[in-house]
Amino acid sequence: MAIGPLGRIIAQIIVPAIAIMAKTLPAAYAAALENARKSGTADAAGDAARRGASFLGKPRMSKDEAMMVLNLTEDEVTVEAVRRQYDRYFAANSVEKGGSFYLQSKVYRARELLDEYVKEKEKEERAGKVDEK
Repeated sequence: MAIGPLGRIIAQIIVPAIAIMAKTLPAAYAAALENARKSGTADAAGDAARRGASFLGKPRMSKDEAMMVLNLTEDEVTVEAVRRQYDRYFAANSVEKGGSFYLQSKVYRARELLDEYVKEKEKEERAGKVDEK
């Protein structure tokens, strides 16, 4: 079946447009990366990724929020206390017991974040002791 004159005209417009975009988009992306490196924005984007910002820019749970979820104060945050509170709240919000998956995931994320926090805190304490010697 013949495409017809209108189909040919549309094809003659679309094919070169796609070819132009295929050449210009990578060049524009490379230029944007170079500008980001020069202005320091690439470092900011890398820092945001390391802090846990998601693809949409929404940051992950803060340390304060994680401590509130697990009902801990900053002085109480230890590996054992985090594990104990995690076990307690994760079991209490079990879906099988009529709990909430959303709350379970909040408890899980809070434990993840506080485990990282405890490890960093211990590393800093060890580095401080080494510096004192």
